[in-house]
Amino acid sequence: MIVALAVAPVVLVTMLIGLRGVAAMRTTSDFLVASRRVSPLLNSAAVSGEYLSAASFLGVAGLVVKDGIGSLWYPVGFTAGYIAMLALVAAPMRRSGALTVPDFAEARLGSAALRRLAAVVVLVIGVLYLVPQFRTAGLVLSVVTETPYWVGVVLAGGVVSATLALGGMRAATYVQAFQFVFKLVLFIVPAMWLLIQAGPEVRTEAVQPSEFTHFSDDTTVTFRVGATLDVPPGAEVVDREGGPRALRPGAWEVPPGTTVTFADGTPVPEVRGEAVPGSDGWERPLLDFDDEGYPLLGTWSVLIATMLGTMGLPHVIMRFHTSPDGRAARRTAAFTVALLSVFYLFPGIYGVLGRVLVPHLYLTGATDSAVVALPAQVDDGTAGTVFTGLLTAGAFAAFLATSLGLLLVVSGAISHDLVPGGLRQLRLAVIGAAAVIVLLALPAAAFDAGTLVTWGFTVAASTFCPLLVLGIWWRRLTAAGALSGVAAGLVSTIGSFLVNVAGPDLHGWVAILVAQPAPWTVPLAFLTMVVVSRLGRPAPWATAAMLRLHLHEHRLSPFVARPQSDSAARDLGHSSWPARRSSAVRRITRRLGR
Repeated sequence: MIVALAVAPVVLVTMLIGLRGVAAMRTTSDFLVASRRVSPLLNSAAVSGEYLSAASFLGVAGLVVKDGIGSLWYPVGFTAGYIAMLALVAAPMRRSGALTVPDFAEARLGSAALRRLAAVVVLVIGVLYLVPQFRTAGLVLSVVTETPYWVGVVLAGGVVSATLALGGMRAATYVQAFQFVFKLVLFIVPAMWLLIQAGPEVRTEAVQPSEFTHFSDDTTVTFRVGATLDVPPGAEVVDREGGPRALRPGAWEVPPGTTVTFADGTPVPEVRGEAVPGSDGWERPLLDFDDEGYPLLGTWSVLIATMLGTMGLPHVIMRFHTSPDGRAARRTAAFTVALLSVFYLFPGIYGVLGRVLVPHLYLTGATDSAVVALPAQVDDGTAGTVFTGLLTAGAFAAFLATSLGLLLVVSGAISHDLVPGGLRQLRLAVIGAAAVIVLLALPAAAFDAGTLVTWGFTVAASTFCPLLVLGIWWRRLTAAGALSGVAAGLVSTIGSFLVNVAGPDLHGWVAILVAQPAPWTVPLAFLTMVVVSRLGRPAPWATAAMLRLHLHEHRLSPFVARPQSDSAARDLGHSSWPARRSSAVRRITRRLGR
């Protein structure tokens, strides 16, 4: 009951703020970028609220429980990506005048085909990122309230689509800023309470990990998805009459929906293909995927994907278009680094406590719910229930805040870039896209949320990161080069994911580079763009397009009109120059023309 009462205000406030944005909704610009009037501090809070998804609020701690201390490299990559964005992307993207990443692609290179391909990439990233948000909403709500999995999925989809359809980006901004503060408080306060309540014995065990080998008391485990367990000799379960019953040693295929109570002191079965929490290497600060023996390669794979992927996430990039100018966009990125750094101090606390208090979650693949499962382990009274409710409310805020931004860019890709339409069509696209994501999330309970989110980062790193970096900083990039590079990055990453899911059983460094392909797909995309661009010639108006990105806004009054087509871009480059040019413009023109 308390958990339901904790989630209800989050849903209610989200809907009310959505209603507030209705009055300001008149144009496509209002819907997608809030008329470009969001202040840096508000925008940075909204960016942080949008970025702190289920993977951050729950997933990092769950990965620590399952895979060890090396999982803390994920938040390092998440935060460090904003430093690169601050230096290379934030201000030029705002000066471009674009509404979306596909918008920028066409404005910079004058290619409608590139715009359509970029919109397809947005849809791919959106699906990979949105499905785990809705999936984890269903999982968490089912764990703490025993409601069916589909209830949380449908609830998240309904609230997000209704809020966006009503208020667009302006509503999303206020919701995400509010929810960042909400999540920060509801993440830090329970962490401090857990450390105090757990006691010195648990804290000592948390920093001196040991393998999870025996159940310390009667432990009930619900298998929401099927699993294959290797049962050791002596394992017992408690049957319905309350007495112990020995399990047959060997393989045990547990069907989905099964609830098992393991007896106190019984040996822990192992999940095939999964390392036991606290086993050898758990405390090592590197990521050794599936114990393949290449921890440094695994760590670099995650860092490359998360750092460079952050620079290319379309829902994050769109946030900078809501800034009044390039300077405000840069300040937004700087503030965001500080805010995220505070939040990411705490997932490790939940992770190491989870390995001690709820290690059995690894049996069902539900380590994502470790954060909300912890309070009941240290206090089975009112205080534990209250903190469970608060953490659940914070987790639901994480799902909603991230889903708002992602659903916005997906609907923008459909109704602004692929099939251009007005405000009514954008709203319909929001509702339709949410319905599709809900249908995809319903059968996705067995997928690992962290894996899907990392794949989304990998696609962004292999497509939009090269497009933005070279499009902003290299005048010789051509439309053909950008098309080839984005296509190479998209095809190589998707192909790698398919091989990982449905291909042969791989081992060693090959298995890591297939499961986490960023170390080779990102260089492939960059190299393809450079080589193909070198074989052609940049458009004659490329210099003017570069000037628009790098000169301060007050020098760019002749360039306010964004090129909508190839011919418009040529006109911008040749006929829009004023008769009197500043000395700075003349110097940059000569330098770029070399």
